[in-house]
Amino acid sequence: MNTTTYAVPDRLAAFPSSFQVEPLTCSIGAELSGVDLAEVAHDESLFAELKALLLRYKVVFFREQDISRAEHVALAERFGPLEDHPVVGSDPEHPGLVRIYKDLDSPPERFENAYHCDATWRANPPMGSVLRCVEGPEVGGDTMWVNMALAYEQLPEEVKAKIAGLRARHSIEATFGARMPIEDRLALKERFPDAEHPVVRTHPETGEKVLFVNSFTTHLTNFHTAENVRTGIDYAPGAGELLRYLTSQAGIPEYQVRWRWTKNSFAIWDNRSTQHYAVQDYWPAVRKMERAGIVGDRPF
Repeated sequence: MNTTTYAVPDRLAAFPSSFQVEPLTCSIGAELSGVDLAEVAHDESLFAELKALLLRYKVVFFREQDISRAEHVALAERFGPLEDHPVVGSDPEHPGLVRIYKDLDSPPERFENAYHCDATWRANPPMGSVLRCVEGPEVGGDTMWVNMALAYEQLPEEVKAKIAGLRARHSIEATFGARMPIEDRLALKERFPDAEHPVVRTHPETGEKVLFVNSFTTHLTNFHTAENVRTGIDYAPGAGELLRYLTSQAGIPEYQVRWRWTKNSFAIWDNRSTQHYAVQDYWPAVRKMERAGIVGDRPF
């Protein structure tokens, strides 16, 4: 399979840049250097260059960026308003900056080490995030990102035709809420009812088609039609197997980039066209990350 066939829109083709750009794979990700992120937070032209590079590479990385939390927030706010997280919460002095701290006292959980697109249980999932490594293990704790536009592009044509009009449900109740007492879980669902999104979304800025199902997706909502179901017994295995096949596409290495964190390294990603997976292989080491998530729009 040739993963270099993905066509970058003409307006995102190579252009003079203030950043030094090192692509990390043929399909996704670039390490940027030569510019301080604190400058980008306050410079309109630098930010415009950063955004264009982000649209092209889908996730961009920086190292040795010793900036303040206020500058971290200011950079993320250039993309748009920041959102809080209903379960994790945010830094009281910097609303929208979520602390993802893992140490020996952290409760065991299995949310980050699954391929996911952040908060698709929202009606308007995040546009993207700016994530910083505050403290990390000497080895381990990497994060992988996946190009879900390429994952869609490489699907067989008959699969593309089958999923063209399908929609799917995404749930916080079945993920973050699953371990809560039932009263708390139902209260969480009342605050955030399951969201329904197209299985294939259109990126609002590039026009790309993106495969938009992940570990927050519980089921397909409009599969049970005469075209897909001969008899009722077809429904459950047919829809379930199709959804499992689609979500499995995120695990294909040719669509991925893997990033090894160091202190004060950053990742900025487009949540509309990627998924990511945080590898939890570092216990009992400490891993402390801080993330600013940017409010997004309703998928179409």
